[in-house]
Amino acid sequence: MLSAMNIAVRTRKAGAVLNMMSTQEKNAILESFADRLNDLESELLTANAEDIRDAKATTLRGQLIERLRLNSSKLRQMTDAIRQVITLPDPAGRTLRHTLLDDGLELRQVTVPFGTVLAIIESRPDAVVQLISLMVKSGNALIVKAGHEARATVAVIQRAIHESLARHGVPIECMTVIYGREAVAELLTLSNYIDLVVPRGSKELIQYVQEHTRIPVIGHADGICHIYVDAEADCEMATRIILDAKTQAPSACNAVETVLIHHDAAGVIPPLLAALRERGVAVRGCEQTAALAGAVQVEAIGDESEWATEYGDLTVAIRVVENVEAAMAHIAKYGSHHTDAIITKNEAVAERFLAGVDSANVYHNASTRFADGYRYGLGAEVGISTGKLPPRGPVGLDGLVTYKWVLRGAGHISATYQGEQAKPFKHTNLSASSGTNCPTP
Repeated sequence: MLSAMNIAVRTRKAGAVLNMMSTQEKNAILESFADRLNDLESELLTANAEDIRDAKATTLRGQLIERLRLNSSKLRQMTDAIRQVITLPDPAGRTLRHTLLDDGLELRQVTVPFGTVLAIIESRPDAVVQLISLMVKSGNALIVKAGHEARATVAVIQRAIHESLARHGVPIECMTVIYGREAVAELLTLSNYIDLVVPRGSKELIQYVQEHTRIPVIGHADGICHIYVDAEADCEMATRIILDAKTQAPSACNAVETVLIHHDAAGVIPPLLAALRERGVAVRGCEQTAALAGAVQVEAIGDESEWATEYGDLTVAIRVVENVEAAMAHIAKYGSHHTDAIITKNEAVAERFLAGVDSANVYHNASTRFADGYRYGLGAEVGISTGKLPPRGPVGLDGLVTYKWVLRGAGHISATYQGEQAKPFKHTNLSASSGTNCPTP
C-alpha cells in the first residue's frame, strides 16, 4: 500500500498533465465519464445495494442511509450534472486584468487551477461524481477520501473516470480514491503537495480538518439557518417557505433551524405549528410561542445556547422578536453565516435585512434550500463556504481557481523606471476579454 506522501506526489505529478489540457480535451473526458456511468448503471446499482445492505448492519441510520442510496433517477441527475458542467465556461486560463505597463511590456492576471485538492466525503457517492467533474473541468488533480460505507459504489465510479482519463491520454493517478482516517491525517500535514482541502460531512469532520491542517479549507462547520417572518409578511407564503425549508431535506446544511417571528406577525404561529405538526416536525420555542401554540405541543427552550443548535432533523426552534433589528441581532449572535432569509412585503425592510445580515447567502421571500451550487447554475458544487475570504457560499468552478501574474517584455529592466531620469509607466488598461482559456495565455 502506498504511503500518503507517495499518493500525494503521484497525484500532483499526474495533475500537471490535466492542468495543461484545453477546454475541449477536458470536456471530452467529462463526456466519456457521463457515458461510462450510464453504461455501468446496472453494476452501479448492484454495488450500491451491497453498500446499503452492509451499512444497515452497522450503526448507519436514517438520512445517512438515504444519502448513500442510488437509483436510476439519481444516476440520471448525476450524469445530467456532469453534462451541465461541460456547458459551463472553463474557469482556468481566463485573463482577469490586462495592463500595458510600457511599450512592449504587458501584464496579465490569469486564472489557474489550485493544483491538488484533497476532498473528504461521508456517505455520498453522488458527491464523489460532482467533485470529479468539477476538478476535471477546472484542471485540478483530486485525492478523495470516500467513506467505507460507499466503497463498492465508489469503486465503480472510480473505474468509470479512470477509463475515461486513460482514453484521453491522462494519467489515472490525477483522480485518486483513498480510504482510512490514517491516510487523511498524514495528507493534512502535506502542505507542500496539497493545495486545498474540501471536507463534506459532519460538523465534527469539518472541525477536525480545520484544526489539523495549515492547508486552506473550503467548508462550513455549522448550518444554522434562519427565516425571519416580518410584520408585513404574507402568512401563507411564510408557512409554505418554512415547510419547504424544514421538511424537504431536514438533514441538509441549508435546512432552516430557527424561525424568528415579528410580534405583530404572531398570528401566523397557530397555523404554522399545525402545518409543522402534520409534517411530523417537533417544535421548540420561546414562552410566547408556547402561549400561542394551542393544541400543538411546544417544548420550551430553557438554555439560551440551544438557539445555536443545528438539529439536522425534523425539529425547529421558533422565537418571537421585537423587530427586524432584533432578528438580525439574534442571527449575528447565534447564526453560522450560512443562509438566512426574510419574508416580507416591505422592500425597505427586506433591503435592510439583506444588507445587514453577514451570511454567505441572504434571501428575500425564498426558502433557504436554494443555497446549492446546482440551483445557482454552477453545475455542481464542492461544498458551501461560510468564511469571509472567497470563495463564499456554494463553491463551483470559479471557486477552484486562483490566479497568477504573467509579464511579457522585450528586454525591459526595472532600473529604467527608477531614479531621477526614471521613465514613467503607462499603466494603460487593455481589454481583459482576450483570455483564451489556455493554461498560460
